Amino acid sequence: MTHKKIFTVVVLLVSLASCKKTFIDRPSLDGATLDNYYNTAEEVRGLTSTLYGLPWTGYENRAMDAIGDVMAGNEYTGGGDDPPFINFSFSATSVRIADAWKVFYKIGGWTSEYIFALEQKKSMGGDASFIDPAIAECRFFRGTIYFFIARIWGDAPIITQPGKTALEGNFNIPKYLKADVLRFAKEELELAEAGLPESDPEAGRLTKYSAKGMLAKLYLYNKDYDNAKAKAWEVMQSGNYDLFQDYAGMFMSSANNNNIESLFSIQHQLTGNPWGSGNQKNPDRGPANMQTAEASMWELYIPSMDILEAYEPGDLRRKWSVMEHGWSRPDWKPQRDNSPAYNAFMANGYVYDTIQVDTEGGQKNSTRSNIAKYVVGPGKAYGGESVIGMNTGINTMMLRYADVLLIYAEAVLGTNTSTTDAEALKAFNKVRTRAQLPSKNSITLDDILHERRVEFAFEGDYWFDIQRQGFDKAKQIIEAQNRGTFGDPQYVTFTEKYMHLPIPAGEILQDPELADDKSAVPYY
Repeated sequence: MTHKKIFTVVVLLVSLASCKKTFIDRPSLDGATLDNYYNTAEEVRGLTSTLYGLPWTGYENRAMDAIGDVMAGNEYTGGGDDPPFINFSFSATSVRIADAWKVFYKIGGWTSEYIFALEQKKSMGGDASFIDPAIAECRFFRGTIYFFIARIWGDAPIITQPGKTALEGNFNIPKYLKADVLRFAKEELELAEAGLPESDPEAGRLTKYSAKGMLAKLYLYNKDYDNAKAKAWEVMQSGNYDLFQDYAGMFMSSANNNNIESLFSIQHQLTGNPWGSGNQKNPDRGPANMQTAEASMWELYIPSMDILEAYEPGDLRRKWSVMEHGWSRPDWKPQRDNSPAYNAFMANGYVYDTIQVDTEGGQKNSTRSNIAKYVVGPGKAYGGESVIGMNTGINTMMLRYADVLLIYAEAVLGTNTSTTDAEALKAFNKVRTRAQLPSKNSITLDDILHERRVEFAFEGDYWFDIQRQGFDKAKQIIEAQNRGTFGDPQYVTFTEKYMHLPIPAGEILQDPELADDKSAVPYY
């Protein structure tokens, strides 16, 4: 999706002097704006286009890995901020937890103020034909972020009037029950479904089916199998989506942005100064032996030993998702100044080699592997696509059609031990067929969870699959994982307090009541 011109008067972001809570965050939208703008579809779509990229940065970059994959046992990591997610020793002072919180409540604040402004504009005679779909876009984003909030923190604040709250100066916002936060998310997504168009001429824009797919995911999380099945089926029957046959290419080239499998993606671009608008997973995942003058690589997140053991023999998703000894890309030809041995080793294309000397092109980290997803290569000058330091232009897929297919299969299974339902098997096996794995004639919950794990590895989703099984099953899964390194297996003890993350310490400092596990109240 091409990002429209953003009118400064419309989206100038301000920190209110009287506002100390990070989740009371809103853009300044004054009366003059309503008089002078939102008069055309382009102006209104320019407003909502701001929700697709920049606001997600603090979660998408690193917090998404730490919460969705490190904590889930799919990734191993070093540094100072992430290892606590390996052994469940994180606290309310965690940088990653604070970053995720800020992102979600910022998006919540922006969408709430956008909805308020657009509804005002409509009451002043604004054209509902393009204002109503924009409001529905906002509701999709607001519903989606509260779905994340409920899953990550459980009981949590719900803020729908950040401007009013800030002006009144009352920041003692209560925590609401997790069930009510999920209900709020569901209602927002239902409104989004009702208001979004069947299709959109601009690639990457939300449609009615984006909302249906996210609703299916939420219903499955709530174990509302009938509704999860119905919504997934509506997406499947639409004919608008399919599996993209180049699985590896989805995650390694921006040329495949907004492909037929994507229902909702964070949109990225590399024009001008890409800070905040570019995808920054390339350096966090890329192997050190691929670093060039154009592309930074520091491999903060690497595959865990446990995820490597999870792939079935013959599953092509392993080489499509993971770089290991022998993995190569002939079109990528990284070169370095004053490094003749390295340059000779890479002359015929990039090679992942754990035997070669490090200084001469070898690559050997603590799990002998690197993540391939969202690594687009060493840069345009070296046979890849454009990279500007930390930034690439590849979108991050947040909901894809493969998820819808597996949601459908699991919803049909429901509370049964297994299923041989023809449509469920068709959906499930469609995902396996792309990976060139044999079809199954009967599937269980463990079959589906395994398939979800390897299909969506390194996409920030597996933690939520573990969590929604309940504590006993989550404990069984996590304590069976090898969360160590090559030659040094490590196992952890998992306790129920880690089923949800703590509210950031900075928020508790402003409102100590948020730290009280028994302080949550009903929203409805």
